[in-house]
This record gives sequence, structure tokens and C-alpha cells, in this order.
Amino acid sequence: MEVGSIGVVGAGLMGAGIAQVAAQCGLQVALIDTDRARVEGALDGIRRRLGRQAERRQLTGEEADQILARIAPSADWESLEALGTADAVVEAVVEDLEAKTRVFRRLGEVCKSGALLSSNTSSLPLSELAAASGRPERVIGLHFFNPPWALKLVEVVTTASTTPETLRDGLDLCEQLGRFTVQVKDTPGFIVNRLLVPFIFDAIHMLDGGVASAEDIDNACKVGLNHTMGPIATADLIGLDTLQLIAESMFEEYGEPRFKAPTLLRRLVALGHLGRKTGRGFYRYE
Repeated sequence: MEVGSIGVVGAGLMGAGIAQVAAQCGLQVALIDTDRARVEGALDGIRRRLGRQAERRQLTGEEADQILARIAPSADWESLEALGTADAVVEAVVEDLEAKTRVFRRLGEVCKSGALLSSNTSSLPLSELAAASGRPERVIGLHFFNPPWALKLVEVVTTASTTPETLRDGLDLCEQLGRFTVQVKDTPGFIVNRLLVPFIFDAIHMLDGGVASAEDIDNACKVGLNHTMGPIATADLIGLDTLQLIAESMFEEYGEPRFKAPTLLRRLVALGHLGRKTGRGFYRYE
């Protein structure tokens, strides 16, 4: 399946990043969100990143302008109807089952019959989203990683209803976007988060217990384990609210204490200290 146009629903960090990747690969992109400020912020972020690439001579100013021109933004829920001509759609709204279900129900109404419908969910049951669409055979999970423009991995998630053709189309789209894929069944957390979340939580418990500072925990993992980023900094990058939502979904499914969000994480979320996106989490950001 050769995709020429794609819809991205949700203009947060992940949605904006996926839209940028698609536009840089030559696709026409409809970027839709209900929050105008979020859409404008997404475009500003894409513009800044492309500007840095131009400064590094990774692309020309003209190429950056062409990439931006391929992205058609909208802050109107009704504009989902414009996705009727899209070859594929990636849903990337907040990690909330009700919100995502509402999107998939609408996509099932407006998208053309052959469109590939996908979710960027990192922990929620894809099967429920597929059922809401009314066309579960054409729904697949495409879990991109943060930040999408830098990290190549996509977890390709299938349900019992996903057809072999849909899986092939999902893999083809990822190849078209220059991504590296792994395949996984519809289980909360998939591969990476099922391993990563308990690791991060252990680091938070160590920090809360006074075993070591955030900096020393992160540096130990970076130097001793050859990780690019330590677990505490990774939590801030993911977003502490998003991390809590992921944990709640996994704890509900598995019932294992290792998936229960630490008290310190919950306190920071309650205070609105959500990590990089708010300028403060476990670390402070300028």
C-alpha cells in the first residue's frame, strides 16, 4: 500500500512529531486537534526543528518550506470529515480510552473503506478502539516513540481482528516513513513500556528513598548500562501525567505491584509538574 496522504489526529508532541516525519517523507498531512493553541504550538515546534536542520545543512531552507507546506492544520473537530480522502490515519490524542474511542468511532464514519486506521496508544487496549471504528479488520497499532523525528522504532500492534493485509499495509507505511518495526500482540504496554515502566518506577523509588540523587541514578544508567538517557530524565521526557496513565492501564490489566505508580510521581502530577513540557518534573528545565 503506497500512502500519499495521511491524517494525524492530535497535535501534541507525538502527533506533531508524526506529522513532521510524514511530511518530510513527502506525504500530504492533515493535522487535526480541537485546541487551536496546541495546533499552533505544534507548527511552531516543527518550524523550529526544520530550521535547526537547515542550519546544520541537513536540508535547505526551500526544502523546509516545502515540508511545512505539506501540513494542513485544523483546530476543528468537524474537520475530521476531511479525512475521508486520506489513505491512512494515525490517532495520537491523549492516552485516555474514552477520548480515543470517540475518535475511532468518528473515523469509522468518515474515512474511506480502504483507509488504514491506526492508533499511537502506548498502553490502552487496541481491540476496543478497533471495535469502536466499526471496521476492526482495518485497525492496527503504530506506537511511535518520543521524539518521533529522532527515534526510529515503531511497535506494530495487531488484534485478533487485524487482517494480514492490514498488517502488511501498516508495515509498508512504516517502511515508507523510514521506521524500524517490531511486531507485538495487543497487550498493555506492548514490548518497550512493559519493560521500561517498572525500570523507571524502581529508579523513582530509589530517589524517593534517598538512595541516590536523580543525577547519579541517571548517570549510573548512562555510563554503566550505556543508556542514552537515564530513567528519571526519561520519565520527564515521556511526561509524568502520561506515564501515570500508562501505569494505571497496565496495573489494571496485570495487577502486579511493579506497575503501580509511585507516590512521588503522583504528587508531582498533582502539582502540575509534568516534566519537560511544563518546565519542571523531577528536573527543572529552562
